[in-house]
Amino acid sequence: MVQRFSLALLCAIGLASATASTSHAGGSDVIDVKVTAQGGDRWRFDVTVSHADTGWDHYANRWEVVGEDGAVLGTRVLAHPHVEEQPFTRSGTYEIPAGVDEVVIRSNDSVHGLGGREMVVKIPR
Repeated sequence: MVQRFSLALLCAIGLASATASTSHAGGSDVIDVKVTAQGGDRWRFDVTVSHADTGWDHYANRWEVVGEDGAVLGTRVLAHPHVEEQPFTRSGTYEIPAGVDEVVIRSNDSVHGLGGREMVVKIPR
């Protein structure tokens, strides 16, 4: 009886650990955004992303600037994993049409796609 209980307990602990590990390496989160005017309708976005990158098989591979209507206004491709640099900040400059007062910044990872924490930021016109 004790052996069965121990085996069941070990299986449950193993399953919980595997689930926790998988969820920890889940979606990529946008944790900070700085927006700076570049002249005209061009804006620089300094975006800080956090993700449990494990290497080329699972890493945050891009972030996007999305308008109020859902249109992607800019994409910053992240060309490599950031295993040893977490969180990390990368920049991109994009045209944001007049009349767009706020945008959503979202990040994507190579396994789960979109789905981590997004940020809504105001365009400081």
